[in-house]
Amino acid sequence: MLAAVTAYGAWGLLPIFFRLLHHVNSVEIVTQRILWSLLLIITLLLARKGLPALFEIVRDRRLLLPLAGSALMIAVNWLTYVWAVNAGHVIAASLGYFLNPLVNVGLGVLLLHERLRRGQALAIGIAALGVAIMAATALTTLWISVTLALSFAFYGLIRKMTPVAPMMGLGVETVLLALPAMAYLIWLSTHGGISFGQDVPTTALLIISGAVTTVPLVLFASAAQSLPMATLGLLQYLAPTLQFLCGMLLFGEKLNQGQMVSFALIWGGLVLFAADSLAAARRNRLAIVQANCVASKRTGSPTA
Repeated sequence: MLAAVTAYGAWGLLPIFFRLLHHVNSVEIVTQRILWSLLLIITLLLARKGLPALFEIVRDRRLLLPLAGSALMIAVNWLTYVWAVNAGHVIAASLGYFLNPLVNVGLGVLLLHERLRRGQALAIGIAALGVAIMAATALTTLWISVTLALSFAFYGLIRKMTPVAPMMGLGVETVLLALPAMAYLIWLSTHGGISFGQDVPTTALLIISGAVTTVPLVLFASAAQSLPMATLGLLQYLAPTLQFLCGMLLFGEKLNQGQMVSFALIWGGLVLFAADSLAAARRNRLAIVQANCVASKRTGSPTA
């Protein structure tokens, strides 16, 4: 639980970190983030003796191709998010991550042919109404929310369907992104526009961006192995809530009337979605306990 709260809390406070780099080009922030993340991931894999497994995945085309797709999705997500934060659209960015769980369910229905429970269908309908109102009243920033929600949802979908451990998958994705990142930084340096090395605070923050990227992901992977999915599903709203509060309280962003109505509907859909998920988790646990009791009685086990 501590690992999960720390991970989501770190993601929720990312706008504060990236605002410190507002004077740096968004693409450079992302490319520096990729390269320093790669250094940290390789260090962690060396400590765990996991580099041979990483090289095996890189040589396996069946795994490499989907991970290239997930790498593209996470790159789009990172670039959009960093640009949005430094352009003063933190609230629009937070909306994208509020929408993400509902988009995940929608992709499950459309692409994986999963069936919706009644509560899920109602939650998605309410949130969709909120998005429609947002489209009518805040069209200029809607693309930020939609891009973040879709890119992260497709990233999660690809990773779900690719049988690779979280750290290994992140390592391969970072390796794939490292080459274009290095090429961009070399081009930027030859044109005199690179910020890395210009002053100590900026350089230090760009180096730290690797840990800011990797550490929460490692903590999340650890938490996901121990916590029930229903608990993780509720905790994931911590990050966009903190992002929303950063936009409102720290950066002075304002909501118009249409956005207020839109957020109210989306939050209402999320509350309904979370309540339905908890109820379903309780029913599943009860069904498992009852099945175990029946099995124990049939076998004459004293645990019955």
